[in-house]
Amino acid sequence: MSDAHKPFGKHLREKRTAKGYSLRRFAEMLGVSPTYLSHVEQGKVDSPPTAKLVRRAAELLDENSDELIAMAGRVPEDLPKIIQSQPEAMPELLRAARGLTAEKLKKLAEEAKRLKEGDDR
Repeated sequence: MSDAHKPFGKHLREKRTAKGYSLRRFAEMLGVSPTYLSHVEQGKVDSPPTAKLVRRAAELLDENSDELIAMAGRVPEDLPKIIQSQPEAMPELLRAARGLTAEKLKKLAEEAKRLKEGDDR
């Protein structure tokens, strides 16, 4: 099973144990109870942890925070404001980019960065 299709909690537990963190220690580092963390890892929570909490876990585990946030079923905190800043163009861009391969999306992001740098001059 690829990481993209692995349940968030299972992935989190695997990464935590690979880093050598006990459940109690990792929960303490995240500022949550060990019981809550155990329930997250077992998939026994009604709603996923917040994007902020998942971002902190990603930092501690040296994982890509956007990827881990997506696995948790959340959206990074900055994206709604980015989309709302251009309410017509941003959704249009996202819809047009849907279905592109990861490689093509990276190229698109690089081109967007070049365009942005050109506007700042």
